[in-house]
Amino acid sequence: MQDLPPLNALRAFEAAARRLSISLAAEELHVTPGAVSRQIRSLEESLGRQLFVRGHRQISLTSRGEAYFRAVTKAVADLREATAQLTAREGRTKLKIRAYTTFAMRWLIPRLSSFHATNVGVEVLLTASLDPVDFDREDIDGAIRLGEGTWPNVRAHRLVPNVLVPVCAPRLAKQVRKPADLVRHTLLHSIARPEDWEIWLRQGARISAVDSSSGMTYQSSAMAYAAALEGQGFAIAQKFLVEGDLASGKLVAPFREVVDMGEFTYYLITPKSRRESESMRVFREWLLSEFS
Repeated sequence: MQDLPPLNALRAFEAAARRLSISLAAEELHVTPGAVSRQIRSLEESLGRQLFVRGHRQISLTSRGEAYFRAVTKAVADLREATAQLTAREGRTKLKIRAYTTFAMRWLIPRLSSFHATNVGVEVLLTASLDPVDFDREDIDGAIRLGEGTWPNVRAHRLVPNVLVPVCAPRLAKQVRKPADLVRHTLLHSIARPEDWEIWLRQGARISAVDSSSGMTYQSSAMAYAAALEGQGFAIAQKFLVEGDLASGKLVAPFREVVDMGEFTYYLITPKSRRESESMRVFREWLLSEFS
């Protein structure tokens, strides 16, 4: 134990480096900012290295501090996983997953009960965010993200084809015969996916008469789909997220034209810097099997 740094100081360093804030680290650890600062200085003195550059009301990591933070993060993750496995018989392993709001609401949440029913030792803690994922600074095990699967330092598992298709309520479908008829109707947009109508109109329908930016905009695709269900207009949907509504007839895809976005689709990503835990492996295999 003599070769280990002071563990309380290490805890303060990890929180401050992850949040890049002494005050936020103090809130997380339920101590004063002064206590966090003293712990970090103690750690720097014991290591003989400066870990932070201190500015006016902000801090940043030195190059050595950044490298040390990555190593500490991995060690903390390994310790957390070992503890979870040791206590698994008395409780459930918690798996922290991040997804987009619409993906979570319309696809993942309805299926999580079946996952928990067959994997009683794993509890999925699901959060939703549009923010980029930083596994080095955030306490999450995996995330579902939209992109081309080329993020650095992560394992990316392709989940599903990303096919764009306009959808609407049945009564509105009766009012259109071809994509050009959309010029007389309201387009429903999502702030998170502002280019989808433009892509479909140009690559799918191949028309320019319809203004791709016109209509109404909502904070999420889930809200745009809800507006479409209420007959407020035409939403541009990712087909796999509305398949249930299409099958039940609540929504209709009035046109044959679709756009397959190819490799730009949804992936489950996990950090390469950590060994994949048993609970993460179980969740990954379940997720892939659900899509297959």
